[in-house]
Amino acid sequence: MLVRMIFILLVLYCTACATLNPPLYLEFGGKERIAKVSEYFIDEVSFDADIYPYFKDSGIERFKEMFTAHLCQQLEGPCKYTGDTMVDVHRGMNINEADFNRVVELLMNAMDRANVPVTAQNRLLNKLAPMRAEIMLTKH
Repeated sequence: MLVRMIFILLVLYCTACATLNPPLYLEFGGKERIAKVSEYFIDEVSFDADIYPYFKDSGIERFKEMFTAHLCQQLEGPCKYTGDTMVDVHRGMNINEADFNRVVELLMNAMDRANVPVTAQNRLLNKLAPMRAEIMLTKH
């Protein structure tokens, strides 16, 4: 009886944890919201004189497709990013810290515009943060 009671309490506890911390993909808002964030991010970049030069030679549709897939995979959604590594994508761009931080701000603006919950934004940024080194150390 005691073992059964402990098991039931454990199941209830785990269920409560899952409820408090839903899968990031769902908390973010799924594929439609990811697509909106990508759209708004492209818009944010296109109007930023300091950041646009990094993107000016990018094919908009290809960038949108790859960025959307990358976000979706980072959010543990049902997508597979098939693009180049972050090192290869950013090689030779000589991205400085100020510009890197500005791109993060533009992404946050895009997420705000898409009404992504702040907790989901923070969870995504936490997953993306380790890529900073790969993006900024690509000067050759």
